[in-house]
Amino acid sequence: MKSVRLRPGKERSLLRRHPWIFDSAIAKGGGDPGETVRVEAHDGSFLAWAAFSPASRIRARCWSFEQGARIEPAFFQAAVAAAVRARTRFAIDSDALRLVHGESDGLPGLIVDRYRDTLVAQFLSAGAQRWKAVLADALLQETGLARLYERSDTSSRALEGLPEERGWLRGEGATGLEIREHGWRLSLDVASGHKTGFYLDQRDSRGLFARETQRLGFQRVLNCYCYTGGFTVAALAGGAGHVTSIDSSQPALERARAHVALNGFDAARADFLDADVNASLRRFIEEGRTFDAIVLDPPKLAPTAAHAERAARAYKDINRLAFKLLEPGGMLFTYSCSGGISADLFHKIVASAAIDAGVDGYVTARLAGAPDHPMTLVFPEGEYLKGLAIVRR
Repeated sequence: MKSVRLRPGKERSLLRRHPWIFDSAIAKGGGDPGETVRVEAHDGSFLAWAAFSPASRIRARCWSFEQGARIEPAFFQAAVAAAVRARTRFAIDSDALRLVHGESDGLPGLIVDRYRDTLVAQFLSAGAQRWKAVLADALLQETGLARLYERSDTSSRALEGLPEERGWLRGEGATGLEIREHGWRLSLDVASGHKTGFYLDQRDSRGLFARETQRLGFQRVLNCYCYTGGFTVAALAGGAGHVTSIDSSQPALERARAHVALNGFDAARADFLDADVNASLRRFIEEGRTFDAIVLDPPKLAPTAAHAERAARAYKDINRLAFKLLEPGGMLFTYSCSGGISADLFHKIVASAAIDAGVDGYVTARLAGAPDHPMTLVFPEGEYLKGLAIVRR
């Protein structure tokens, strides 16, 4: 068994069972891409078993902190079974859910979503790539399903020295699917949609937005970065009189428009703009338009902390504009899915935006990903999605 030995003092995070080992922490040793290595403290004592990744800044990702563990097919079978079993304890109002959430489920670099009878997996680390066939078999065995589509086509694969890959791993068939969420009908294509085909992490927020729309009687709703219109459907289901939805992807807008029809809503209650969000918000201000509720769910602006300063300016600008468009008593649902922006920093950014807009608001809820996208005690980085529900004073 190959090994890596850490520099003095670099074992502290592993003793807290944090699964990442950065290149700067390693004094010597290594292995082939995805190979299991023994991780040792500077004095040679055992710390963990990890998958080595010679191309990545995260040079190794830990599979287990138990010295007696054997990293073999049975290990992955048990880990997949535990992840699938955990989902039975979460309240999920949908036939689509996340089954494996990477490090939070003890399987670094593996993301697996289930859309009814179809699994979609992303193998994003050298370790997950090396054990791909074993993991695929374990997933089908634990779920009883026969179809598994691979969406390992993200830019993060390049950081691991891996090429992008996409296609059926097990089974075959149509990639266009329909799911149900909170009683709504939603469609997706696992081969071409964002992430694994859909933003399952916003499921609970969409449900909350529908309930708040109904409770507070929002009539004019603005959904920014709407993608395929999940929040648009939520607003209409909550009784909104009219929803304006903005995105820069025409195919996404076409699917969003189709979702309005699929759920039986009057097309006259929804407008869709293929436009830049910032420019649209500025134009609405010039036109004197206002809204009772606004959703800001932008794409990832800060993938790492190194991008935080630039991203903070962008987040502040769109939130400032949104506050200017929001009626007193109206509600803003605002989000960041950037790993480089912490929940505390995001709160400060939004607060600064409100000050610049000359308004204040009540934070009625701190928002996060749905429970099938868990953050664990030892891996807070699992909380990549954070948001605030704010009622303007």
